[in-house]
Amino acid sequence: MTVSAPLVLLFTDFGTDGPYLGQMEAAVLAESLQSRVVNLISDAPRCDPRRAAYLLGALTMCMPPGCVVVAVVDPGVGGARDPLIAEVDGRVFLAPDNGLLSQVVATGSDVRVGRIDWRPERLSNSFHGRDLFAPVAGFLSRGQGVEHTEIAADQLVGHDWSRELAEVIYTDVFGNGMTGIRAAGVDVSRDIALNGTLVSHASTFSTVMPGQAFWYENSCGLLEIAVNQGNAARELGLDCGTAVSISAA
Repeated sequence: MTVSAPLVLLFTDFGTDGPYLGQMEAAVLAESLQSRVVNLISDAPRCDPRRAAYLLGALTMCMPPGCVVVAVVDPGVGGARDPLIAEVDGRVFLAPDNGLLSQVVATGSDVRVGRIDWRPERLSNSFHGRDLFAPVAGFLSRGQGVEHTEIAADQLVGHDWSRELAEVIYTDVFGNGMTGIRAAGVDVSRDIALNGTLVSHASTFSTVMPGQAFWYENSCGLLEIAVNQGNAARELGLDCGTAVSISAA
């Protein structure tokens, strides 16, 4: 599996403090100086590959064909889980086999999955993002393949997870709560229930009064809950894992 453009996107739960993002970028560039490394997100659901999987799946629509995506939400690092490479609709994903790629693979139309067999001379027990996944991203972005063994998609952790998750999977800096529900499948006449509150649909922020809560289809196609000029996470008690439900017609 190789790609045609030297764009590497990082999807991690590292945060921006400390050396981790810089080390990841340096490890990519050590193998491919012509690569362009973009920090797509560094505050994915922390140590939570299940919820992060739905966020990663939604973000793929914003990723250009030919890119390499290094996805590291890896609480089991150093354990028995395998490192994966997946080519999905012209994009290549590198991630641990802990469910993180489940939604990307499940929603793809042209999918190949493999277990990465290559290992670096030095592989720490605690930072495979830097030592394994980032160098492989460098190989791929310069047009070089990597040793791997193809496996069936139904062997991956999370292959049997539902295609939607009726929970908040991410809260952004504005306090908006993204859910794991695809908004296109929800009738706009339905209310969303969460923490004892019913929230009605609006198309966007400017169509409701300041301070009013509403749900809408966000730019990634997910059902998102917000408060116009407010903070839904604080005002509605949203957090990663908050359950949401769709009201009856």
